[in-house]
Amino acid sequence: MRKRGYFGIFGGQFVPELLMPALLELEQAYEKYINDVQFKRELSYLFKNYAGRPTPIYYAKNFTRIAGGARILLKREDLNHTGSHKLNNCLGQALLAKNMGKKRIIAETGAGQHGVATATACALLGLECHVYMGKEDTIRQELNVFRMKMLGTEVIPVESGTQTLKDAINEAMRDWVTTVKTTHYIIGSVVGPHPFPIMVRNFQSIIGQEALQQLPEYGIDIPDYIIACVGGGSNAMGIFHPFVDTKARLIGVEAGGRGANVGDHSSSLGRGEQGVFHGKRSYFLQNEYGQISPAHSIAAGLDYPGVGPEHAYYKETGRAQYVSITDEEAIYAYKKLAREEGIIPALESAHALAYALKLAPTIPESQTILINLSGRGDKDIITTKIN
Repeated sequence: MRKRGYFGIFGGQFVPELLMPALLELEQAYEKYINDVQFKRELSYLFKNYAGRPTPIYYAKNFTRIAGGARILLKREDLNHTGSHKLNNCLGQALLAKNMGKKRIIAETGAGQHGVATATACALLGLECHVYMGKEDTIRQELNVFRMKMLGTEVIPVESGTQTLKDAINEAMRDWVTTVKTTHYIIGSVVGPHPFPIMVRNFQSIIGQEALQQLPEYGIDIPDYIIACVGGGSNAMGIFHPFVDTKARLIGVEAGGRGANVGDHSSSLGRGEQGVFHGKRSYFLQNEYGQISPAHSIAAGLDYPGVGPEHAYYKETGRAQYVSITDEEAIYAYKKLAREEGIIPALESAHALAYALKLAPTIPESQTILINLSGRGDKDIITTKIN
């Protein structure tokens, strides 16, 4: 029997004692409302009529042709309201927080997509919102900063450390410790202490659940391969989890960045070590003394030195394979999808596309690759132009 809050040896609740009552309150509320008929009805309504779900599956015929080999399908989370999968989790958590009587929301963001989704949900539900964002990320994701402010959210630049996602999470955690009575922290990925990894995964599993219903339209019950980018790992877990007991091969794509040197990549599963950070046991980029190392990716949403504990468990058990793609390869795939399909993907999603370009020619045309296109890439146009 799996220990509560753990996936094998990964997960847990490694937090200050002050946060334990808040985590217990959150766990109890989640278990209550996730089975509440009214809560489920309201969330389903928002998914359908506000977020625009279900998002379609699209056969990328031109992209398939240039790749050669297996057929490539895209799960179009870029068409979800706000432009990414992030809103699935944010609507769920914001609605849960409102039912808990919390009036203030805090969040962290890297690429800005989670921040925008949180700001959107808070505007809709009448909740005060504050988003922590590394100063470096506020510069390279300036468009999303404007969007959050337009939605009535206060964006708080974080100037400590590497001024990226890791540091934004640190500051959000510090805020939550001192404001737990009135504040809910909407963590944006399958990271953090229990119950966040399970809760975020379940809200994001709508992606895979829809895919299971949609694939028969293409004559497919189960795809041969499912590919998704992995930073913290919520979009990947959202599409992986409903297929975990099937024959589909699951492939998570991490950020290979500029190369293998410390500080040049964000490949926690490929090059990291087991440890404890941000409230959980998982894989992290660390130096010889066990201190967290800096991470890098051209995709701000993958620029994190760790990964969700369920992904660590999938790696250990062999249920999923984890690979890496460089900045250069991701930019190539980003531009290729835009020019061949008229779809501008997020740089995060472009990592999954880039690996598909490598994989597809090695497997028969009769096989199918399903990619989770987790977000749209208008936010990245300046970045790719510069690079």
